[in-house]
Amino acid sequence: MANVRVMVVDDSAAMRALFCDILDNAKGVTVCGTAKNADEARDQLEALKPDVLTLDVEMPGKSGMEFLEEVMATRPMPVIMLSSITQAGTGTARRALELGAVHCFPKPLHTSREEFDATVRQLGDIVIKAAAGELKPGGGENADAGTGGARYCSDGRIVALACGAAGIETARQVLAAYDAACPPTIVLFDAESGAVENAVRAMRHSLPCQLGDAVDGVSLEIGKVWLAHDPTRHVIVEAGEPPRLRLVERDPVNGCRPSADLLFGSLARSGLPALGGLLTGSGTDGVRGLAILAETGGKVFVQRPADYAPRDRYDAVRAQGLTLDDLRQEAIPDWILEKTNTAS
Repeated sequence: MANVRVMVVDDSAAMRALFCDILDNAKGVTVCGTAKNADEARDQLEALKPDVLTLDVEMPGKSGMEFLEEVMATRPMPVIMLSSITQAGTGTARRALELGAVHCFPKPLHTSREEFDATVRQLGDIVIKAAAGELKPGGGENADAGTGGARYCSDGRIVALACGAAGIETARQVLAAYDAACPPTIVLFDAESGAVENAVRAMRHSLPCQLGDAVDGVSLEIGKVWLAHDPTRHVIVEAGEPPRLRLVERDPVNGCRPSADLLFGSLARSGLPALGGLLTGSGTDGVRGLAILAETGGKVFVQRPADYAPRDRYDAVRAQGLTLDDLRQEAIPDWILEKTNTAS
Protein backbone atom coordinates (compact mmCIF):
# COMPACT_ATOMS: atom_id res chain seq x y z
CA MET A 1 0.00 0.00 0.00
CA ALA A 2 1.36 3.43 -0.95
CA ASN A 3 2.30 5.83 1.82
CA VAL A 4 -0.12 8.59 2.74
CA ARG A 5 1.13 11.87 1.25
CA VAL A 6 0.85 14.84 3.59
CA MET A 7 1.62 18.52 3.12
CA VAL A 8 2.70 20.68 6.07
CA VAL A 9 1.67 24.35 6.23
CA ASP A 10 3.20 26.52 8.96
CA ASP A 11 4.73 30.00 8.92
CA SER A 12 7.52 28.90 11.30
CA ALA A 13 10.49 27.27 9.56
CA ALA A 14 11.36 25.51 12.83
CA MET A 15 7.86 24.04 13.15
CA ARG A 16 7.82 22.96 9.50
CA ALA A 17 11.10 21.16 10.06
CA LEU A 18 9.86 19.57 13.30
CA PHE A 19 6.62 18.26 11.81
CA CYS A 20 8.36 17.07 8.65
CA ASP A 21 10.75 15.11 10.87
CA ILE A 22 7.87 13.71 12.93
CA LEU A 23 5.81 12.68 9.91
CA ASP A 24 8.71 11.29 7.91
CA ASN A 25 9.46 9.02 10.87
CA ALA A 26 5.85 7.80 11.01
CA LYS A 27 5.23 4.45 9.39
CA GLY A 28 3.14 4.72 6.22
CA VAL A 29 3.44 8.52 5.91
CA THR A 30 5.48 10.70 3.53
CA VAL A 31 5.75 14.48 3.52
CA CYS A 32 5.24 15.55 -0.10
CA GLY A 33 5.62 19.29 0.39
CA THR A 34 5.60 22.30 2.71
CA ALA A 35 4.35 25.88 2.61
CA LYS A 36 4.81 28.90 4.86
CA ASN A 37 1.53 30.67 4.09
CA ALA A 38 -1.84 30.28 2.41
CA ASP A 39 -0.64 31.58 -0.97
CA GLU A 40 2.15 29.01 -1.17
CA ALA A 41 -0.15 26.28 0.09
CA ARG A 42 -2.76 27.05 -2.57
CA ASP A 43 -0.21 26.58 -5.35
CA GLN A 44 1.29 23.47 -3.76
CA LEU A 45 -2.10 21.83 -3.27
CA GLU A 46 -2.81 22.08 -6.99
CA ALA A 47 0.60 20.77 -7.99
CA LEU A 48 1.17 18.06 -5.38
CA LYS A 49 -2.39 16.87 -4.65
CA PRO A 50 -1.61 15.55 -1.14
CA ASP A 51 -3.89 13.09 0.63
CA VAL A 52 -3.88 15.08 3.88
CA LEU A 53 -3.10 18.69 4.80
CA THR A 54 -1.75 19.84 8.17
CA LEU A 55 -2.44 23.49 8.83
CA ASP A 56 -1.28 26.03 11.41
CA VAL A 57 -3.97 28.30 12.88
CA GLU A 58 -1.91 31.46 13.15
CA MET A 59 -0.17 32.62 9.97
CA PRO A 60 0.56 36.04 8.46
CA GLY A 61 -1.82 37.16 5.72
CA LYS A 62 -4.72 34.74 5.45
CA SER A 63 -4.99 32.88 8.75
CA GLY A 64 -5.17 29.11 8.99
CA MET A 65 -8.88 29.29 9.83
CA GLU A 66 -9.59 31.45 6.79
CA PHE A 67 -7.59 29.12 4.55
CA LEU A 68 -9.40 26.12 6.04
CA GLU A 69 -12.69 27.69 4.95
CA GLU A 70 -11.28 28.23 1.47
CA VAL A 71 -10.06 24.63 1.19
CA MET A 72 -13.41 23.24 2.30
CA ALA A 73 -15.20 25.39 -0.28
CA THR A 74 -12.87 24.78 -3.24
CA ARG A 75 -11.02 21.49 -2.67
CA PRO A 76 -12.45 19.53 0.28
CA MET A 77 -9.89 17.17 1.79
CA PRO A 78 -8.82 15.89 5.23
CA VAL A 79 -7.27 18.78 7.18
CA ILE A 80 -5.55 18.42 10.55
CA MET A 81 -5.02 21.63 12.50
CA LEU A 82 -1.65 21.84 14.26
CA SER A 83 -1.35 24.67 16.77
CA SER A 84 -0.54 25.57 20.34
CA ILE A 85 -4.08 26.98 20.66
CA THR A 86 -6.08 24.01 19.34
CA GLN A 87 -5.95 21.66 22.30
CA ALA A 88 -8.96 19.38 22.35
CA GLY A 89 -12.03 21.01 23.86
CA THR A 90 -10.98 24.63 23.35
CA GLY A 91 -13.20 27.12 21.55
CA THR A 92 -10.62 27.42 18.78
CA ALA A 93 -10.56 23.65 18.29
CA ARG A 94 -14.34 23.48 18.15
CA ARG A 95 -14.39 26.31 15.61
CA ALA A 96 -11.86 24.49 13.41
CA LEU A 97 -13.94 21.32 13.55
CA GLU A 98 -17.08 23.27 12.66
CA LEU A 99 -15.28 24.64 9.58
CA GLY A 100 -14.44 21.12 8.41
CA ALA A 101 -11.17 20.02 10.00
CA VAL A 102 -11.06 16.33 10.87
CA HIS A 103 -8.78 16.68 13.90
CA CYS A 104 -6.91 19.22 16.04
CA PHE A 105 -3.45 18.28 17.29
CA PRO A 106 -1.45 20.46 19.73
CA LYS A 107 2.07 21.46 18.82
CA PRO A 108 4.50 19.64 21.14
CA LEU A 109 5.87 21.87 23.89
CA HIS A 110 8.87 19.62 24.49
CA THR A 111 10.96 17.42 22.25
CA SER A 112 12.62 14.82 24.45
CA ARG A 113 13.30 11.53 22.69
CA GLU A 114 10.41 9.82 24.44
CA GLU A 115 7.97 12.63 23.64
CA PHE A 116 9.14 12.80 20.05
CA ASP A 117 8.58 9.05 19.59
CA ALA A 118 5.12 9.32 21.16
CA THR A 119 4.21 12.21 18.88
CA VAL A 120 5.41 10.24 15.83
CA ARG A 121 3.07 7.41 16.72
CA GLN A 122 0.10 9.63 17.57
CA LEU A 123 0.27 12.03 14.66
CA GLY A 124 1.17 9.31 12.16
CA ASP A 125 -1.88 7.30 13.21
CA ILE A 126 -4.12 10.39 12.91
CA VAL A 127 -2.83 11.17 9.39
CA ILE A 128 -3.40 7.60 8.21
CA LYS A 129 -6.92 7.51 9.66
CA ALA A 130 -7.69 10.88 8.07
CA ALA A 131 -6.57 9.66 4.64
CA ALA A 132 -8.63 6.49 5.02
CA GLY A 133 -11.78 8.48 5.78
CA GLU A 134 -12.00 7.24 9.36
CA LEU A 135 -11.96 10.82 10.68
CA LYS A 136 -14.88 12.84 9.40
CA PRO A 137 -15.10 16.61 8.87
CA GLY A 138 -16.30 18.16 12.08
CA GLY A 139 -14.29 15.80 14.23
CA GLY A 140 -17.13 13.36 14.89
CA GLU A 141 -16.65 11.71 18.24
CA ASN A 142 -13.61 13.90 18.92
CA ALA A 143 -15.54 17.17 18.70
CA ASP A 144 -15.92 17.43 22.47
CA ALA A 145 -12.66 15.69 23.36
CA GLY A 146 -11.27 16.98 26.61
CA THR A 147 -14.62 18.31 27.80
CA GLY A 148 -16.30 15.02 28.56
CA GLY A 149 -19.09 16.14 26.24
CA ALA A 150 -20.00 18.89 28.72
CA ARG A 151 -21.12 22.22 27.33
CA TYR A 152 -20.16 25.54 28.84
CA CYS A 153 -22.81 28.08 29.84
CA SER A 154 -21.61 31.41 31.23
CA ASP A 155 -23.14 32.62 34.48
CA GLY A 156 -22.62 36.21 33.29
CA ARG A 157 -19.74 36.89 35.66
CA ILE A 158 -17.35 39.52 34.23
CA VAL A 159 -13.78 38.32 33.80
CA ALA A 160 -10.99 40.90 34.07
CA LEU A 161 -7.40 39.87 33.40
CA ALA A 162 -4.29 42.03 33.63
CA CYS A 163 -0.98 41.00 32.18
CA GLY A 164 2.45 42.31 31.25
CA ALA A 165 4.45 41.29 28.21
CA ALA A 166 5.41 38.01 29.91
CA GLY A 167 1.74 37.11 30.40
CA ILE A 168 0.59 37.61 26.81
CA GLU A 169 0.93 33.92 25.93
CA THR A 170 -1.23 32.99 28.92
CA ALA A 171 -3.88 35.46 27.79
CA ARG A 172 -3.80 33.85 24.33
CA GLN A 173 -4.33 30.42 25.86
CA VAL A 174 -7.35 31.70 27.81
CA LEU A 175 -8.91 33.23 24.69
CA ALA A 176 -8.23 30.06 22.70
CA ALA A 177 -10.27 28.10 25.24
CA TYR A 178 -13.30 30.35 24.78
CA ASP A 179 -16.28 29.42 22.63
CA ALA A 180 -19.01 31.65 21.19
CA ALA A 181 -20.75 31.94 24.58
CA CYS A 182 -17.66 32.89 26.59
CA PRO A 183 -17.90 35.03 29.73
CA PRO A 184 -17.84 38.81 29.20
CA THR A 185 -14.12 39.53 29.38
CA ILE A 186 -11.68 42.43 29.57
CA VAL A 187 -7.97 41.79 29.06
CA LEU A 188 -5.74 44.70 30.08
CA PHE A 189 -2.19 44.68 28.74
CA ASP A 190 0.81 46.47 30.20
CA ALA A 191 2.78 45.94 27.00
CA GLU A 192 3.54 47.60 23.70
CA SER A 193 0.45 47.74 21.47
CA GLY A 194 2.46 46.23 18.61
CA ALA A 195 3.34 43.18 20.72
CA VAL A 196 -0.30 42.75 21.69
CA GLU A 197 -1.49 43.00 18.08
CA ASN A 198 1.13 40.51 16.89
CA ALA A 199 -0.06 38.07 19.54
CA VAL A 200 -3.78 38.31 18.79
CA ARG A 201 -3.87 39.16 15.06
CA ALA A 202 -4.66 35.67 13.82
CA MET A 203 -7.02 35.04 16.74
CA ARG A 204 -9.27 37.85 15.53
CA HIS A 205 -10.24 35.52 12.68
CA SER A 206 -10.12 32.18 14.47
CA LEU A 207 -12.05 32.65 17.70
CA PRO A 208 -15.77 31.81 17.79
CA CYS A 209 -16.42 34.71 20.18
CA GLN A 210 -16.31 38.44 19.39
CA LEU A 211 -12.84 39.90 19.95
CA GLY A 212 -12.15 43.62 19.68
CA ASP A 213 -10.19 46.56 21.02
CA ALA A 214 -11.78 48.37 23.95
CA VAL A 215 -13.69 51.51 22.97
CA ASP A 216 -15.78 53.76 25.18
CA GLY A 217 -19.28 52.53 25.90
CA VAL A 218 -18.99 48.95 24.59
CA SER A 219 -21.24 46.48 26.37
CA LEU A 220 -19.90 43.71 28.58
CA GLU A 221 -21.96 40.76 27.42
CA ILE A 222 -21.60 37.03 27.04
CA GLY A 223 -19.62 36.21 23.90
CA LYS A 224 -17.59 39.45 23.87
CA VAL A 225 -13.93 40.00 24.72
CA TRP A 226 -12.38 43.49 24.85
CA LEU A 227 -8.63 44.15 24.72
CA ALA A 228 -7.38 47.25 26.57
CA HIS A 229 -3.89 48.38 25.53
CA ASP A 230 -4.24 52.08 24.67
CA PRO A 231 -1.51 53.83 26.74
CA THR A 232 -3.42 57.13 26.68
CA ARG A 233 -6.57 56.04 28.52
CA HIS A 234 -7.68 53.97 31.50
CA VAL A 235 -10.54 51.46 31.36
CA ILE A 236 -13.19 51.08 34.05
CA VAL A 237 -16.43 49.11 34.41
CA GLU A 238 -19.76 50.91 34.72
CA ALA A 239 -22.75 49.04 36.13
CA GLY A 240 -25.96 48.96 34.11
CA GLU A 241 -28.11 46.82 31.85
CA PRO A 242 -25.87 45.78 30.26
CA PRO A 243 -22.68 46.80 32.09
CA ARG A 244 -20.35 48.89 29.95
CA LEU A 245 -16.68 49.60 29.57
CA ARG A 246 -15.66 53.23 29.91
CA LEU A 247 -12.42 54.79 28.72
CA VAL A 248 -11.10 57.54 30.97
CA GLU A 249 -8.53 60.22 30.20
CA ARG A 250 -6.59 60.91 33.36
CA ASP A 251 -3.05 60.75 34.66
CA PRO A 252 -1.30 57.39 35.06
CA VAL A 253 -1.91 55.58 38.35
CA ASN A 254 1.40 54.67 39.95
CA GLY A 255 3.01 55.11 36.56
CA CYS A 256 0.57 52.84 34.71
CA ARG A 257 -2.04 53.61 32.06
CA PRO A 258 -4.24 51.73 31.55
CA SER A 259 -4.14 50.78 35.22
CA ALA A 260 -5.09 47.31 36.44
CA ASP A 261 -5.64 48.73 39.94
CA LEU A 262 -8.21 51.14 38.51
CA LEU A 263 -9.93 48.43 36.47
CA PHE A 264 -10.18 45.94 39.35
CA GLY A 265 -11.26 48.71 41.75
CA SER A 266 -14.06 49.85 39.45
CA LEU A 267 -15.25 46.29 39.06
CA ALA A 268 -15.34 45.90 42.84
CA ARG A 269 -17.31 49.15 43.24
CA SER A 270 -19.81 48.16 40.55
CA GLY A 271 -21.13 45.33 42.71
CA LEU A 272 -21.29 43.05 39.67
CA PRO A 273 -20.33 39.37 39.92
CA ALA A 274 -16.70 39.28 38.84
CA LEU A 275 -13.55 37.23 38.46
CA GLY A 276 -10.14 38.90 38.41
CA GLY A 277 -6.74 37.55 37.58
CA LEU A 278 -3.18 38.85 37.54
CA LEU A 279 -1.07 37.23 34.85
CA THR A 280 2.70 37.42 34.79
CA GLY A 281 4.25 40.85 34.37
CA SER A 282 6.72 43.35 35.77
CA GLY A 283 5.80 45.86 38.45
CA THR A 284 3.00 45.65 40.99
CA ASP A 285 0.10 47.25 39.12
CA GLY A 286 -3.09 45.36 39.88
CA VAL A 287 -2.08 43.95 43.26
CA ARG A 288 -4.00 46.55 45.30
CA GLY A 289 -7.02 46.39 42.98
CA LEU A 290 -7.10 42.59 43.12
CA ALA A 291 -7.16 42.78 46.92
CA ILE A 292 -10.14 45.15 46.80
CA LEU A 293 -11.95 42.85 44.39
CA ALA A 294 -11.33 39.87 46.68
CA GLU A 295 -12.64 41.80 49.70
CA THR A 296 -15.92 42.48 47.86
CA GLY A 297 -16.49 38.82 47.00
CA GLY A 298 -14.85 38.53 43.61
CA LYS A 299 -13.16 35.29 42.63
CA VAL A 300 -9.45 36.03 42.17
CA PHE A 301 -6.24 34.28 41.14
CA VAL A 302 -2.62 35.03 40.40
CA GLN A 303 -0.45 33.28 37.83
CA ARG A 304 2.53 31.45 39.25
CA PRO A 305 5.45 32.62 37.08
CA ALA A 306 7.71 30.27 35.18
CA ASP A 307 11.34 30.12 36.25
CA TYR A 308 12.45 32.62 33.61
CA ALA A 309 9.55 35.11 34.07
CA PRO A 310 9.37 38.25 36.24
CA ARG A 311 8.02 37.62 39.74
CA ASP A 312 7.13 41.19 40.75
CA ARG A 313 3.35 40.81 40.75
CA TYR A 314 3.34 37.30 42.13
CA ASP A 315 5.63 38.14 45.04
CA ALA A 316 3.65 41.32 45.83
CA VAL A 317 0.38 39.37 45.91
CA ARG A 318 1.84 36.70 48.17
CA ALA A 319 3.22 39.40 50.48
CA GLN A 320 -0.32 40.80 50.84
CA GLY A 321 -1.45 37.50 52.32
CA LEU A 322 -4.50 37.38 50.05
CA THR A 323 -6.70 34.32 49.95
CA LEU A 324 -6.72 33.42 46.28
CA ASP A 325 -5.91 30.66 43.83
CA ASP A 326 -2.29 30.28 42.79
CA LEU A 327 -2.29 28.84 39.27
CA ARG A 328 0.23 27.69 36.70
CA GLN A 329 -0.30 28.84 33.11
CA GLU A 330 -1.73 25.55 31.88
CA ALA A 331 -4.39 25.48 34.62
CA ILE A 332 -5.76 28.99 34.11
CA PRO A 333 -8.14 28.53 31.11
CA ASP A 334 -9.98 25.59 32.69
CA TRP A 335 -10.13 27.36 36.08
CA ILE A 336 -11.77 30.45 34.56
CA LEU A 337 -14.32 28.39 32.64
CA GLU A 338 -15.11 26.28 35.70
CA LYS A 339 -15.61 29.32 37.95
CA THR A 340 -17.90 31.06 35.45
CA ASN A 341 -19.93 28.03 34.38
CA THR A 342 -23.56 27.89 35.55
CA ALA A 343 -23.11 24.18 36.21
CA SER A 344 -20.28 24.81 38.68
